[in-house]
Amino acid sequence: MFHEKFYLDTILSLEDDAITIIDTNQQVLFWNDAAVQTYNIEQSTILHQSITNYFHSDDLIVLQVLASKEPVKNTYHQPRKDKHVVINAAPVYNEKQELVGAASIERDITQIVKLNNNLETTAAELNELRQRVNMNHEETPFSKLEGKSFPLQQTIQIARKAAKTNATTLILGESGTGKEICARAIHEASDRKSGPFVPVNCGAIPSALFESELLGYEGGSFTGAEKNGKAGKIEMADGGTLFLDEVGELPLEMQVKLLRVLQENRIYRIGDSAGRKVDVRFVAATNQNLGQLMQEKEFRSDLFYRLNVIQLTMPPLRERVDDIPQLTQLFLKQFAIQHQVPTPEIEQDALHVLLDYDWPGNVRELRNFMERIVILSEKPFITKQDVLHYFPNPTLQRNRKEIVTNNLLPQEKAAMEKQRIEEMLQQTNGNKSLTAKQLGISRMTLYNKIKKYGI
Repeated sequence: MFHEKFYLDTILSLEDDAITIIDTNQQVLFWNDAAVQTYNIEQSTILHQSITNYFHSDDLIVLQVLASKEPVKNTYHQPRKDKHVVINAAPVYNEKQELVGAASIERDITQIVKLNNNLETTAAELNELRQRVNMNHEETPFSKLEGKSFPLQQTIQIARKAAKTNATTLILGESGTGKEICARAIHEASDRKSGPFVPVNCGAIPSALFESELLGYEGGSFTGAEKNGKAGKIEMADGGTLFLDEVGELPLEMQVKLLRVLQENRIYRIGDSAGRKVDVRFVAATNQNLGQLMQEKEFRSDLFYRLNVIQLTMPPLRERVDDIPQLTQLFLKQFAIQHQVPTPEIEQDALHVLLDYDWPGNVRELRNFMERIVILSEKPFITKQDVLHYFPNPTLQRNRKEIVTNNLLPQEKAAMEKQRIEEMLQQTNGNKSLTAKQLGISRMTLYNKIKKYGI
C-alpha cells in the first residue's frame, strides 16, 4: 500500500491537467505540477493549507462538489479572473463509503478563450465594415475625418469645394487636428487622385538642404551630387498634389523660389538654367500665425496670398467635444484589433473625464491615449480611475483632485446610487443585464455595486 501511493503520485504528477485533492476540512492534500503551472502557486505554499486562502470560496467547483456530494463533468469554469478551465470533479469516499474529500481535474483553456474573443471581436469589426460598405453609399475620402460636429462639417464642406478645383489651398489648425488627413482627402477627392500625393514636412528639413529637396539638382552640380541628378519633391508631385506641412518653417530665400514656381508652374533644378514645366497642385498647412510672421518679416506676404486662395481651418478638439465619444470608440476598436485584444468598453464616468479635458494635443493626443490605455489596462472595462491613472498629462493630474472634489460627498453619492439601482431593479423585475444597460454601466460594475450596497 505504501508503494502504491508513490506510484499514484508519480502518475498524477505526469498529468498535463491541473489536479487538486482536498479533504473535508478544505485543506489541499495534492497539487500536481500542472496546477503549479496553471495558477503559479508552488506546492510547498499551498499543500496542507485551506484552499480558500488562495481562491474565493464562491469560485471553487471542488468545494461545491464537497458540499453537494455530486460530481460535475466537462463544466466550463473561471476560478480566477485571469483563468478559464474545463473541470471534472467528484467527491472522494473511503472503503466505508464515508466522504473524505473531493478531487478536481482542470484543463486550462485560457488561451483558447482569448483567441475566441479575438476572433469574435474581429468578426464583429468585419461585419461592421461590410455594413458600412454595403449601406453607406456616401463613403468619401472625407469620411476619414471622423466626427459629425458642426465645426468639422463646416471645414469639410469647404474642403469638398476646394477638391473640385486646382486652387492652392491653405489649411490652418493646431498640431494634431488632422491637417494632413484633410490634405489627403482633398487630393483623393480631386481629379488628381490617380497622381502622386507627396507630403513635405518643412520643419524637418535643414535650411541648407531645402533647395535640393524641393527643386532637385542636375548631375555634377556640387560635390557629392548623384551622377544623373535627382528630382525634387515638387517634380515628384507632377500630375498630383504637393503637401507642404509646417509651411511657416520655410526659410525666406526658399519662399522666393517657391513663389516663382507657383507663378510660372516651372521648376529650376540646381545647376539647370532652362527649367522644366510642372503640373502640381499645392496644399500648404501650418499651426503658426502667418499674420504675425508677416509682421515680423519672417514670412513673405506675396507668398501668403498665393497660398491663401482657399483657406480652411481644422477645428481643435475642444471645439468639437461632441465628436470625442465617436473618436474614442473608433480608436479603441482600431487598437484592440491591432494589438489582438478584445475591444474594451469605456464607462460613462470615464468618458466624462475625457469630455472635461481640453486636449491641447487634439485628436492625435486622444488617439495616442487610447492606444496607451488599450495596451496597459488589459481590462474589459475602462473606468474613470483608469483614465486618471494612465493619463500622463500634468494638466489632468492637477485637475484630478478638482475632478474628485467636485463630486457629491461620498455618503450622499452612495445613498443616491443605491436608491437609483434599487429603483431600476424593481422596474426591470430584477433583470441585472437590462438594469446595467439602463443605468449606462457594465454588468460587472452593477454586480460590484449590488454587493457593495448589500442590495
